[in-house]
Amino acid sequence: MGTVDAANKDISVSLADKKPIVGFVLGGPGSGKGTQCANIVQHFLYTHLSAGDLLRAEIKSGSENGTMIQNMIKEGKIVPSEVTIKLLQKAMLESGNDKFLIDGFPRNEENRAAFEAVTKIEPDFVLFFNCPEEEMERRLLSRNQGREDDNIETIRKRFKVFLESSIPVIEYYKAKGKVREIDAAKPIEEVFEEVKVVFTPKDEKVTA
Repeated sequence: MGTVDAANKDISVSLADKKPIVGFVLGGPGSGKGTQCANIVQHFLYTHLSAGDLLRAEIKSGSENGTMIQNMIKEGKIVPSEVTIKLLQKAMLESGNDKFLIDGFPRNEENRAAFEAVTKIEPDFVLFFNCPEEEMERRLLSRNQGREDDNIETIRKRFKVFLESSIPVIEYYKAKGKVREIDAAKPIEEVFEEVKVVFTPKDEKVTA
């Protein structure tokens, strides 16, 4: 067991040494953050990491870890922060990049505290795609491409979870001046114009 812990510690140390630029991407279901992340990747060469995608990929790989994750999800349990963080760290190191958008994580205060404690990294910024609930609801229902979780009851449940869990994370980083709030109710192109401002050099703390 000690060797596993030591290995995880090594990952954390080497990642922190790289001093990567990390941005958390938060927004309710249907706020359009996936679309905007794709734009940011294309224009600003960030690596986009989705916590959900990494967990799904791990399950698909059939590893011991993947089986454990699958069983927890089946039982309706929340996957421990450390498990998700480990997958994020591994993906960050393997990407060879030093600029990351982490999407859908941290979902709550416990995730946030664990991420900073384990990785020794604080995000440089938090992108918050703020979108009214009615608009998110309209988008989710109109995109209903056979996703069984896009029915009205489930959608409202997801909104509630987002508000209860993620808003405290946003408030925490707001107090540190790290939140960049984007009006996500606008059309995609207009939202991206707002997003671009966050990534343009005048906004960067480091001057060339």
